Amino acid sequence: MDQRIRKAVEKCLQAYATEAQLEVAGVQASLLEAFGSDKAFLDKVGQSDAVFDDHPAFEELREVVFDLLLMNFFAADVEKLESDYLESDAWEEIEEQTIERGTELLNLLLYLRECSDEDIEPELADYLKEFLLVDEDEFQDEHRIYEPIIANQLLVDSSYGEIAKVASNIPGNQELADLFYPIMSFFHEQHPADADWAAYAAQSTNPAFDMALYGLLVAYNH
Repeated sequence: MDQRIRKAVEKCLQAYATEAQLEVAGVQASLLEAFGSDKAFLDKVGQSDAVFDDHPAFEELREVVFDLLLMNFFAADVEKLESDYLESDAWEEIEEQTIERGTELLNLLLYLRECSDEDIEPELADYLKEFLLVDEDEFQDEHRIYEPIIANQLLVDSSYGEIAKVASNIPGNQELADLFYPIMSFFHEQHPADADWAAYAAQSTNPAFDMALYGLLVAYNH
């Protein structure tokens, strides 16, 4: 299992459990077992889903954990397969079966991995324009999805309170409705101190989920 992913999984689960006052040890152990197994990717997905089926109190994190499982596959599992596996019919079939899974957090995790590989500091404008290519005509789906962030880029220089205020006005049916606050907060402060964590949690309308995602991003980025 990739160690950056392991840290992100642990921080995500522990932050969620702390805010929601849940016992996390069993869930964490079971998920880490799924991540670290030698099973095929879809079997790992099934094993991970079974954990959430058995622990419905953590259901909010099911698709976020899928993102992390996919990141772990790219980071660790692919190395054990043939070099052209991601161009194979087998991988295309996996993509078709999981096309509805995961969240937009996956894009950010891929970007953070690229930043680490190239030894550059993550920046919101770079993420939008150079990674997601939201200004390019052929990437207008990304532009539509990320419109709330594109329109509010200046929030990275404001405060958690201002970010939360804008987040509260995003319609719930938009793809980034639940992700806007943690994503924008991450670009606002990538190295939060204890006071930052407290301020972030205080402005959240869903502290367990928001702390889990912010914690995940900070942990993965380090």
